[in-house]
Amino acid sequence: MAATLESIKNKQDRVDPPGKPWKELEPEEKLYKVRHSLSHIMAQAVLEKYPSAQLAIGPAISTGFYYDFDLPEPLKEEDLPAIEERMREIVKSQVDFRGYEVPKAEARQLLKGKPYKEELLEDLSESEPISFYEQDGFVDLCMGNHVENSRQIDFKGFKLMSVAGAYWRGDEKRPMLTRIYGAAFLTGKELRQYLEHLKEVEKRDHRRLGRELDLFHFEPDNPGQIFWHHNGWTIYRTLQEFVRQSVFEQNYQEVNTPSVMPRGLWERSGHWAKYQEHMFITESEKRLFALKPMNCPGHIEIFKQGLKSYRDLPLRMAEFGSCTRNEQSGALHGIMRVRGFVQDDAHIFCTEEQISGEVTLFVQLLKRMYAAFGFTDKNIIVKFSTRPDVRVGDDATWDRAEAALSSACDAAGLEYELAPGEGAFYGPKLEFTLVDALGRHWQCGTIQVDYQLPSKERLDAGYIGEDGHRHTPVILHRAVLGSLERFIGILIEHYAGAFPVWLAPVQAVVIPVAGPFFDYAAQVQRELQAKGMRVEVDLSDDRLNAKIRSAQTRKIPYALIVGEREQQEHAVSVRKYGGKQENGLPLDDWSEQVVHKIEIKDQEL
Repeated sequence: MAATLESIKNKQDRVDPPGKPWKELEPEEKLYKVRHSLSHIMAQAVLEKYPSAQLAIGPAISTGFYYDFDLPEPLKEEDLPAIEERMREIVKSQVDFRGYEVPKAEARQLLKGKPYKEELLEDLSESEPISFYEQDGFVDLCMGNHVENSRQIDFKGFKLMSVAGAYWRGDEKRPMLTRIYGAAFLTGKELRQYLEHLKEVEKRDHRRLGRELDLFHFEPDNPGQIFWHHNGWTIYRTLQEFVRQSVFEQNYQEVNTPSVMPRGLWERSGHWAKYQEHMFITESEKRLFALKPMNCPGHIEIFKQGLKSYRDLPLRMAEFGSCTRNEQSGALHGIMRVRGFVQDDAHIFCTEEQISGEVTLFVQLLKRMYAAFGFTDKNIIVKFSTRPDVRVGDDATWDRAEAALSSACDAAGLEYELAPGEGAFYGPKLEFTLVDALGRHWQCGTIQVDYQLPSKERLDAGYIGEDGHRHTPVILHRAVLGSLERFIGILIEHYAGAFPVWLAPVQAVVIPVAGPFFDYAAQVQRELQAKGMRVEVDLSDDRLNAKIRSAQTRKIPYALIVGEREQQEHAVSVRKYGGKQENGLPLDDWSEQVVHKIEIKDQEL
């Protein structure tokens, strides 16, 4: 595009959008400008290396920037350092960023032969001028928001990170482009901190730890379906029993609904029209069925069996609902995003007057459950999502639903951020986001107020009110953990694979120092198992230090070393994971303390 530079510069109506001086900008504003400017500088450097390359788009993103290119030859990771070095040269040369506006007709001439830019141009208004930005002879179609001069960029504050493929405009039917990602911060120190953070994220990657700790695996020809190994399934069952016991205390009925249900049910619920592309469809006896992507229609079918009275409400119905969604293979990510998963799903059928009380109870349940994983109020962010533009139901109904949920938040003493327009298509909702050990955000819990699905026009649920007439219940859709698979992935990364003792698949391993103490090691195992602990014995031929290292590598909370002294005193020497060894602890006293930690779900070993 450099050939168009002079024709743009000849325009008298140069635009450098007015704004606050650089020194008066907030750090977030500066950071956006730096990242956006670096995407242009990277494009300049790439064009110098590949003059025939075509440019697509290059925005700032949450950790830096990227740019998509149509290149004449493949780009490799090892090509990035040279591009990055050229970027530093440009930054150090203190180039100005200048904006210019031209009529759209002239912009078409300037972009002729640039197919991706031409397509972007056609999306813009015919009547508004089109803006371009230039630095150091490089010109790009751009709406602006750049630094004034590259001296405002710390040349040690950015790094090119990776190369990836990206379909033009996210459409798999369009050309595959080369995307270069960069990280960028206001200072070199911030960049170094970010790179250290990435190293920690990599160490905690649940996919790697899943292999190392023998938790699960995937088969390449069966994407998005998890093969749980014994250790992983032990965590899964422990989590499931924790959920079951927690909801039992609030008088939920546990149910189970079919995984395959007929098209007609999904049509009445509205999912066939709005969600069909994400559903696996099958046919039997010339009828269409779908594997359920969610559980709500099945719960309503159970509610409709038998005559319900207002005295039966609220009715709380829970299910470990096994769901299947036809996610694109490129969107799958370990156990965080899969095709087959189970939710700790529940639906509360209640009257409008009961919404506030039920939301309050749910918030209490949610906070108790999150506390078992070490997430307290400071680790929980709540969002109140209101009516979206595309929705069902009239405004009066939405007014009532939002008012009821707002009152419930007040009653529960819940502080929240407002998220206008982000509600479900059938009702407003609260979303609960957890902040993990690395400061990352994971949206998990939710409760949604639904006047639509149980209506006569949809699935026609009803109960007999105190006045003797038939009424439609309100449904509160709610989950605490969400997908159990995803939540386990979150926990693996949050704990870096070192689970608190109540969740650990193996809570202790008994290590005899030599063959004569094998029988005592087995006795210790039996006594601890009788108290409900998950215990193994290491009877391998490895040396003692190798056995202890193995326990540490497997992140087992306790390694119990037994020899002659321990056998004589009915004791164990205890090596905590990542901690020091305590010798000669009486077995009964030690086990009583640990069993108590397991019962109260203590986060400490």
